[in-house]
Amino acid sequence: MAGPPPPPPLLRSALRLLFHVLSFTQWPSPTTPPRLQSAVTPPAAAAAAVSVRDFGAAGDGRCYDTAAIQAAIDACHASVLAAAAPGCTCRVAFPPGKYLTKTVRLRSGVVLDIESGATVLGGTEIGDYPAESDRWYVILAEGASDVGITGGGVVDGQGLKFVRRFDERKNVMVSWNETRACLGDECRPRLVGFIGCTNVRVWNVTLNQPAYWCLHIVRCVNTSIHDVSIYGDFNTPNNDGIDIEDSNHTVITRCKIDTGDDAICPKTSTGPLYNLTATDCWIRTKSSAIKLGSASWFDFRGLVFDNITIVDSHRGLGVQIRDGGNVDDITFSNIKITTRYYDLSWWGRAEPIYITTCPRDSRSKEGSKGGLLSNLRFSNVNVTYKRWTNYRGGLVDYRPGCQGLVKHSMAGIIMEHIKGLEIENVNMRWANRKSGQWDNPLDFRPSTVNGISFRDFRSDLYSQ
Repeated sequence: MAGPPPPPPLLRSALRLLFHVLSFTQWPSPTTPPRLQSAVTPPAAAAAAVSVRDFGAAGDGRCYDTAAIQAAIDACHASVLAAAAPGCTCRVAFPPGKYLTKTVRLRSGVVLDIESGATVLGGTEIGDYPAESDRWYVILAEGASDVGITGGGVVDGQGLKFVRRFDERKNVMVSWNETRACLGDECRPRLVGFIGCTNVRVWNVTLNQPAYWCLHIVRCVNTSIHDVSIYGDFNTPNNDGIDIEDSNHTVITRCKIDTGDDAICPKTSTGPLYNLTATDCWIRTKSSAIKLGSASWFDFRGLVFDNITIVDSHRGLGVQIRDGGNVDDITFSNIKITTRYYDLSWWGRAEPIYITTCPRDSRSKEGSKGGLLSNLRFSNVNVTYKRWTNYRGGLVDYRPGCQGLVKHSMAGIIMEHIKGLEIENVNMRWANRKSGQWDNPLDFRPSTVNGISFRDFRSDLYSQ
């Protein structure tokens, strides 16, 4: 399907970054986001329920249960069609056990009820997945409505079986590009995908050890993700937590994401992304906790991130516009960030807040070369810095694309190409010892950041 026409060449943004960094014990109850409520409608009451056991699933973790699972899904879908009630759903139950499977396809009106004590195991052979590499998922719904996954159990991608060589810095992974099924070194199956779906709900489930991206929402409308735990190996690359791509009206809340790569990652590849709200989440990652981009060919608009705890992550908040898309009306509020630099092989240098716009390569749209973000606000920020590693400083990381690693001192907040910057009630504290090329509260060039207002900005030393 063709996307909307390309955006204007300039990146005209109205980001409102509202930080209120509080201790864990002092956090207030989360408030309703000030704008843009997503119109996610939960599925109606279930029309019927079937068990995969009744269709011959062994649940022993050794024999493939794909045929039984797919037969149960198809029967459930048929019962929904027979009921002829809009929004009606049927549940496919997975009693306790381990269900090894190739790709299974969800159909409209079907909710997978993976019970506590039950685990759906993804296959680890290329023959377990469709011929088209962009359909490599353990569980895939495409063009469906009123679908979901719940039940208190686990979907496990067996990601550790895709590790070719274990390395505490970064694992070396199997890549199926040797078969020419796809290109590059990231050819591994994702865990769960919803493509072109409406009314998606994923809740009360654990998504474990993806070989590649974990939960992928593509061109969907009305998606609710809540009370989900995501665990990926901390040393494995590309095992993103939640990737929201070209999708509108999405809510993410009460999720715990502990993984190696980006945790919550909105992207625009073939169309715009509107109205995403993420609240009350806990994140730890060896990459970016929240990252807009770097796929950014179309608009981002109406995104809210509220009451997010980011722990020991390689980068806190990243806005990486590389392909010329517009960014408009983004709010970050009540965010607690601690970052940690792990290794050069991972993008980032432990930046708490990192905002850049530059062309990925010669194919990027013109807006990435002269992009501008406007009306940027930081309010009620309290940040403490200390140097506790021996890694060399003096580098800024622009990867992917752009200039790569650039010799430059690090800073608490890195910004560029902004018109209209307001900083209010910000307190930065620095360890009272030589920090070595990490001692700048803010980093920006007056030629690219204009219209600046400072009120109650404090930067001071403290004794360790």
